[in-house]
Amino acid sequence: MATKEIKKTYEEAIQRLEEIVEKLDSGAFTLDESMSLFQEGVALTKYCNAKLNEYEKTITKLVEKQGELIEEKFDE
Repeated sequence: MATKEIKKTYEEAIQRLEEIVEKLDSGAFTLDESMSLFQEGVALTKYCNAKLNEYEKTITKLVEKQGELIEEKFDE
């Protein structure tokens, strides 16, 4: 999973992460299966973090200056 490009929306990735956590919590998988799920979870976590960072950079805020609303870049 780590070498493949993830083609999911952020919400789909989060949903899949929740599924993985539930599966790992159940303890119903072999060590190999659990490791595979864990690796997929790590890749999805990295993907979600990258998406959040990308979105954060594009957030703008409206600031009122002298009665006008002005759009400014979000300060990191």
